[in-house]
Amino acid sequence: METPSDKLRDAWTRQAAAVARKINLAWWVETLSVPLVTVGLIGACVLLLIRREVPGSQPAILALSAAGTVALLAGISWLVARRRFEKPEQSMVRIEASMRLRNALSAARAGVAPWPEVPPRVDAGIDWAWQRVIVPPLAALAFLTAGLLIPVSARSNGANEQPDQPLAWENLEADLERLDQEEVIDETYIEEMRKKLEELRAQEEEDWFSHSSLEATDTLKKEHAGQVEKLERELGRAEKALGDLQKNAGAMPAAEKERLLQQFDQALQGLQNGALKPNPGLLDQLQQLDPKNLGAIPPEQLQQLKENMKKAGQACKDCQGGGNGEGNGQGGGQGDEWLDELLEGEGEGQGQGQGQGDQPGEGPGKGGVSRGPGHAPGVLGEEGEKIELGDLTGIESKDLSRSLPGDLLQLQDGEHDVDKTPVGPRAGGATGSTGDGGDRVWKDSLDPEEQKALKKFFE
Repeated sequence: METPSDKLRDAWTRQAAAVARKINLAWWVETLSVPLVTVGLIGACVLLLIRREVPGSQPAILALSAAGTVALLAGISWLVARRRFEKPEQSMVRIEASMRLRNALSAARAGVAPWPEVPPRVDAGIDWAWQRVIVPPLAALAFLTAGLLIPVSARSNGANEQPDQPLAWENLEADLERLDQEEVIDETYIEEMRKKLEELRAQEEEDWFSHSSLEATDTLKKEHAGQVEKLERELGRAEKALGDLQKNAGAMPAAEKERLLQQFDQALQGLQNGALKPNPGLLDQLQQLDPKNLGAIPPEQLQQLKENMKKAGQACKDCQGGGNGEGNGQGGGQGDEWLDELLEGEGEGQGQGQGQGDQPGEGPGKGGVSRGPGHAPGVLGEEGEKIELGDLTGIESKDLSRSLPGDLLQLQDGEHDVDKTPVGPRAGGATGSTGDGGDRVWKDSLDPEEQKALKKFFE
């Protein structure tokens, strides 16, 4: 049967064990704090790196991996902190020292004194510093959560990236896509062109810009441009012929009508024989059309046919103009036609035809061997007013301080200063003159002794 002394002993032992657990936990947290923050920061970086490099990674697996790493770190820290752990017997001594029991618990444990009564509150003299305890775990948790939740763009794999392809391929692909969307072109041509493009793409990537590949690309581009230009031209000829036949059906001469019919037939043959054909519906309508009997066709049906032809021609213009709807003159090989027309002088003006005389007309003329080139005045813009040129006037500078060597300072007319003093006759051989110039210096400047020496030298 348990005695009151045993009950007191068990109570004090439980109190000492609680204090020991509290102290040991503090030592473990103290040991874990710095490594936990470090691992949390490094782990966040690792998680972000994994999510970028491996986009298909599961968040749950990443979270479990992070938790496992933290648990492993906690176990290692526990083993390291065990060297500082406190036993219940040591905690009991701490209690009696803090509560000033004067070794009562140690004496009772040794059996030399009875166990004292347990007070309502046992004070071991220690308490938690919650700011130091809670900050490291919260910081580590924040780092790891950020590594799991911050949005990260998956890193593109350079091996799977499509390298830059020749620009001509992209332009051809855009033209084919535009023609396909308009639904005015036969699908067979579009499929064949796309097949050729795929054959070019099927080469090794390092051969895409080789000489042979670029030459094949240029040939394919020119072929496509030629077919588009031909289709647009034939559609325009057919539409113009139908419009003229419909407009002047009654009052048109037989020769002109026959010419328009022949023009329509030639355009239809060109549409049928070209590699790039209109869609089967439009081509069938043109084949079944009888241009000789346009009056029997309902105006609505004929107008719809002309609109379809115009739509197909506009699609071709868009391809030639790079999709900007400007038609020829923007990249389809006919960009200089407007300049040619200006230089050729197509119009109804001067030099329009032969037998017109010198009658001036409107616009530029076609010119001729007996006429001028036929250029229209002001082709490149309006002529400005003529500037009247006056007399050339020299500019004279009065500041001689800025003159340079060789500059002309002044021009003036002058006369020679002639000595007009009369000279009387002199006897031959007379030496009474004083001499002039060097003769005066040579003779008269010598003293008599020097004259004698000089005369003796020349004897």
